Amino acid sequence: MIFKITLSVLLCCIALVSAESYNGYKIYDIHANNVHEKDLLLRLATNENYDFFDLPKIMGKPARVLIQPVDQANFEATLQRFGLSYEVINSDVGRSIAQETVQNLRMRTPSEGRISFSKFNRFDEINAYLDEFAAAYPSRVFVKTVGKSYEKRDMKAITITNGDGKANKKVIFMDAGIHAREWIAPAGALYVIHQLVENFSENAHLLKDYDWVILPVVNPDGYEHTHTKARMWRKTRKPVKNNCFGTDGNRNFDFHWGETGASSKDCADTFMGQTAFSEPETQIVRDMMHSLSGRGKFYLTLHSYGSYLLYPWGWTSALPETVDDLDEVAQAGADAIKQSTGGQYTVGSSTNVLYAAAGGSDDYDFAKAN
Repeated sequence: MIFKITLSVLLCCIALVSAESYNGYKIYDIHANNVHEKDLLLRLATNENYDFFDLPKIMGKPARVLIQPVDQANFEATLQRFGLSYEVINSDVGRSIAQETVQNLRMRTPSEGRISFSKFNRFDEINAYLDEFAAAYPSRVFVKTVGKSYEKRDMKAITITNGDGKANKKVIFMDAGIHAREWIAPAGALYVIHQLVENFSENAHLLKDYDWVILPVVNPDGYEHTHTKARMWRKTRKPVKNNCFGTDGNRNFDFHWGETGASSKDCADTFMGQTAFSEPETQIVRDMMHSLSGRGKFYLTLHSYGSYLLYPWGWTSALPETVDDLDEVAQAGADAIKQSTGGQYTVGSSTNVLYAAAGGSDDYDFAKAN
């Protein structure tokens, strides 16, 4: 089973000042009421100056987009010309970032065990957290450096077992943070780790038949860049050319690479890379997938922005032969989320529910790494 989970996170909940200013940036919700208006939104989304966080194909769900000050007048005029209704839900993203800085700085001391879930943790703190678990629970928890990022940061994965010593159990593989700015995704992965390890007595049933392998930050260079330089940075940090940096890791996998939803423009947020698997970070995820071949039972990749449980395909609107099985499991997950939190998650294939994104990790794992 292959799933992409996108987690709800409001942009107002940003936590550190970035050196790159977002003063005057606005976030718009745009409401499309029919197929024609949805098509107009898709046309707008091809403009790479418009940073769409959410572009759902489901009627009744608004699109959400970040617009820089220089483009706002033309953008609003275009919406009005097309007859698209909209509202500004954040009139100054830079101010929101600054306001949240104070809150995050107040949360520097961990309050929930070894790490704080009241703030967004830095990459070194995350690695230290994993190492502490391996030292504290040597019979159940194993941490391995699976490779290095482009900027030579150690990428660590944690394997969590119930300590029964049984070899070759089926594996649930989870990763997060392939998109640098999606801070809630690594935080979600850390919370899963916390629950499986420190609340083992309550969650032992989840480890009876499965080992869990979790890579909490796929894109550490980009993640750190969002903490120190540019909060809305999305890609990796490997230089490309023309003074452009980085590749969208979730367009860099070698399955229908370079097709719909991926950009060949070096500076684009959805740049597919100069070649498939051009990034050391995506190579590491690929190698982890294949190392689990025959044991891997379930792959989850955590993202934001939005409330979705998505399954393949991301490269086409066609559905896999096993779509009934995928949908049954995803619907069960959505039902469980609703029962426990009240949250409403939309279920479906990536292309049909959200947007096309060829070259994604979920499609690759489903097609090539089983």
